[in-house]
Amino acid sequence: MAPGEGYTIGQLSRMSGLPVKTIRFYSDAGVLPERDRTAAGYRVYGEDDLARLELVRALREMGVNLATIRTLGEQDLKQVLALHLRTVETQLTNLQRTRAVLRATLEKDDPSEADLRKLNTLGRLGAAERAALLDSFVAEVGGGNEARERWLTGLREAMVPDLPAEPTPRQLDAWLELVELMSDEDYRASLRRQSEEFWERRQREGAADLDRWRQDNETVTRIALTAVSDDIDPASPRAVPILNKIASLLAAMHKSEDGPTFRRTLARTYQDHDPRATRQWQLAAIITGSPWPHPETKAHDWIGKALQAHT
Repeated sequence: MAPGEGYTIGQLSRMSGLPVKTIRFYSDAGVLPERDRTAAGYRVYGEDDLARLELVRALREMGVNLATIRTLGEQDLKQVLALHLRTVETQLTNLQRTRAVLRATLEKDDPSEADLRKLNTLGRLGAAERAALLDSFVAEVGGGNEARERWLTGLREAMVPDLPAEPTPRQLDAWLELVELMSDEDYRASLRRQSEEFWERRQREGAADLDRWRQDNETVTRIALTAVSDDIDPASPRAVPILNKIASLLAAMHKSEDGPTFRRTLARTYQDHDPRATRQWQLAAIITGSPWPHPETKAHDWIGKALQAHT
């Protein structure tokens, strides 16, 4: 900008209708980048600054924060507005949930401190906090094992599903219990200890081996679910040939040989299974309104009972 050209901050104020103090604040905050100064050190503004001020004012009236507006130099206006729309939609969803909790609380004759804690927890756990919770869960339970971490990452969204915009009291209670469970250090340590040898083998043998394991696990689940749908009692003699087929598949998956020793070890694995893991998926089903128990839960419940009866 050549000397003598442009507007002083006072002139820009009169032209834009914004107070000098506001324009100076926008300049200091980096929302209105500095272009030039006079020899005396006063800021000089141009037509581009006037147009930008109009845009900044419009965006601020819409509720767009200064940090987002500051990135206008790196993003086009459509990107900024799309980001703002997502922000507004998230805020609306959070407000709807808070409204649902308040309504449920006010329906009670005598609201308690527990109800206030629910509101407080709900207010503290937005999308960013939920993502941080899942990040730490995957990292701690994964324990540095890349194969297990990949497996857990694939389950991220299912592990702590988002609350509906209008949650029922039961869904809200399930969500709060799930968040507390997923934050529990003892539960995380318990999951990390489970099947450590199995996941170490998956780590050594790579992604292709993990894909085969997934396929074999689907086969095992399908065989057990067929037994469930055929109403075969896992403790009955009819269950034995089915259990033999499943045990043979599981032995191959564990790179072992089927026999009494393997089956005793497998039975102990089912017996030592942390019931909180089943509760975790039950809570997720309540939140999403999915049928419970899940097919996989039915299948492994049948296998565990069959092993207990016939091992």
